[in-house]
Parts: sequence; C-alpha cells; structure tokens
Amino acid sequence: MKWTIKEIEEKLVTIKDEQDEFFLQLQQDERKGVQAIIKRWKRVRELEKLHHDKFITMTAFEKKYRQEGYQLIAGIDEVGRGPLAGPVVAAAVILPSDFYLPGIDDSKKLTEQKREQFYTHIKETAIAIGLGIIDNAEIDAINIFAATKKAMSQAVSQLMPKPDFLLIDAVKLDTPYPLEAIIKGDGLSISIAAASIVAKVTRDRILKEYDILYPNYGFASNSGYGTKEHLEAIQAYGITPIHRKSFAPIKEYIL
Repeated sequence: MKWTIKEIEEKLVTIKDEQDEFFLQLQQDERKGVQAIIKRWKRVRELEKLHHDKFITMTAFEKKYRQEGYQLIAGIDEVGRGPLAGPVVAAAVILPSDFYLPGIDDSKKLTEQKREQFYTHIKETAIAIGLGIIDNAEIDAINIFAATKKAMSQAVSQLMPKPDFLLIDAVKLDTPYPLEAIIKGDGLSISIAAASIVAKVTRDRILKEYDILYPNYGFASNSGYGTKEHLEAIQAYGITPIHRKSFAPIKEYIL
C-alpha cells in the first residue's frame, strides 16, 4: 500500500524516532515528494534537539542552587535602558522545578510571535511573576541605571511567594536575598530568559498603547528606540510627554 503525501505528513507529526517502523518503510519510498517530507522531518527533529540541549544547558544555574537547598529561585531582567521614549520595565519570574520550554532564550533573539507564545506559557506556569515599571520622568530624575535597579527591586518585591535566591542579568541589587549576577544571563539561565520575555512583551504592549496616543513616531514598531523614522518624527513634530529629556538627542530639542 502506498500512502498519499497528505497521509504521510499527518502520520509523521506523531513520530519522533527514526527507528519507527513506518519511518523506516518511508525511506524506501523513492517518490520525490516523500523524500522531501523526510528531509523536512529530519530538519525539524534536529532543531528540536538543539532547542532541548540548549534548554538543558540553560538550567545549570537553577540546578546548582536547588542542590544547595534553594527552591524559589527568581530570574530578574529588564528592557528599555536604551530607548529615547517610554519606561524601563523589569520582570522577576519564579519558575517551577519541572518547567520545560525548549526554544526559550534572550527575548531579543526571539520573534514577536514567539515571544508572545512563550509569554503566555510563562504566565500560565510560573509560580510567581513581579513587574517593575519606571516612567521616563523618573528616569530623567534619577538616571537610567538607578531607574533600572529600582524597577528590578520593585519586580522582586511583588513576588508572592517570596524568592529565596535571585539570578539577575548583570546587575547587583541591594537586597536581603542571596543572588548571583550573570553577564548575558538572559541567554544562560531559563529564569532570567523568562523574565526578559515577560519584561519585553510588557514594555512592547505599553509602547503600542503610546503609539495610539502619538501616532507619528512609530512607537509600535520601534519601541521608543532611536530609529531613523523616530528621529525624523522628532525633528518634524517635536518631543512628546513620554520622551526622556535627559537623553541625547532629546535634550537638544528642549528650549
């Protein structure tokens, strides 16, 4: 019996092992369409293995501290240090020990669609999530580094239950909790990666709301960063109430 191409595609969805009897039979099918399906199936399996292996690698910090007796390990990250407009947003996320999300990574390396998909999964499965949002006026008042640390501290303070250990992307916080600051931690720890995704999606949604209020600046697409379109809009229309007046080139437009 020869299976149709559609039947083969439907059946292969459920097969994960190259030693599966059906898959072994398929490899004897010389039809070009079938051989193309087999190649696609193998590419998908290879990508799945890469994502799985990277996920396991990214659990190293969590495993290390769980072995030391910590159970509620929070990852903390922020987005929005560099933009010319909008807030800086930090997130703190405590994941369960059995959390599994292959493909999770630094939010900047993911597509918007994938970030949204992962954000939903994290929201549904996390033990706790905290957010810290510091607006542009306070950024101007205390500087962006201080605002970043304040946003992170706010995010940690919102966690319930409280964490017993913090994994933080690069920044050392004044906190009662033991912590490790990890350079480029959003690509090295699943907890920090989860926090980076929550922070990024949250901030992008805020900027999309601002895009409705201030439609000339492209906030929905540039998230407040200094793109060519954004800089040209500032020159044409001036600054808005959400621009950071302490940032160049914004301060050049203040009389």
